[in-house]
Amino acid sequence: MKWRGRRRSSNVEDRRGMRVGKAGGIGIGTIVLALIAMYFGVDPRLVMNVGSQLGGTSATRQADYQPTPQEQEKVDFVKVVLADTEDVWNQVFQEYGKRYEEPKLVIFTGGVQSACGIAQTAMGPFYCPGDHKVYIDLAFYDELKRRFKAPGDLAQAYVIAHEVGHHVQNLLGYTKKVPRGSKGADSASVRLELQADCLAGVWVNHTQRAKKFLESGDLEEALNAASAIGDDKLQRQATGRVRPDGFTHGTSRQRQYWFSRGVKTGDINDCDTFRAASL
Repeated sequence: MKWRGRRRSSNVEDRRGMRVGKAGGIGIGTIVLALIAMYFGVDPRLVMNVGSQLGGTSATRQADYQPTPQEQEKVDFVKVVLADTEDVWNQVFQEYGKRYEEPKLVIFTGGVQSACGIAQTAMGPFYCPGDHKVYIDLAFYDELKRRFKAPGDLAQAYVIAHEVGHHVQNLLGYTKKVPRGSKGADSASVRLELQADCLAGVWVNHTQRAKKFLESGDLEEALNAASAIGDDKLQRQATGRVRPDGFTHGTSRQRQYWFSRGVKTGDINDCDTFRAASL
């Protein structure tokens, strides 16, 4: 994936090295974290019901925090990918006579306070509708490579594009269609996640047309990442069996299909999973 030498977004908040502490109340349980860790790109409204549980929080920066050169390169990469999403969605929204509100992306280490509550690294990247921000601990990219066996630049870019896809959904009103606790093979939660995958594919389509950024094997890397985080695959790895009634994100096949659909057509109208007869 060709990304060096291109515009970097200024909509990035660097909270690396900041410790989030609890001033009172109950923290997130380890059982909940274990379940959440099985999933990627989870809608915080479904699992981060901690706002009322916490009496307050505080955040302090570690003075001795020093990122490695490799980590700093990841920051540069994230800024370029976010800039690409801004270019695409500003253009698409303008074509539909709408104004795109660019989201902020927060880079953190260990834990972070969001409008959706406190999140730990184990949750993976997420989008919070409450503050219109994407959150990511760059350590997740190592997890993506090691645990999910999904290395590669476009696999990493897909992570960001998927979360920004949730922001696009929020702006277009789709997020409101998902009731709290929604799950199941044909649930609104699954449809929301698959739509975000499709929107990530739309981003790839438009960016490729404008910047010719793809290299050999890139799409295979992203499709591999989409497959690695399917509900069926994660459930089988965790428990040895598959329970469709517990799906929240879609199967590996579905995630690959909807991402590929966005890449192929580049049209957000082809990403309306809420109207699709089958997924």
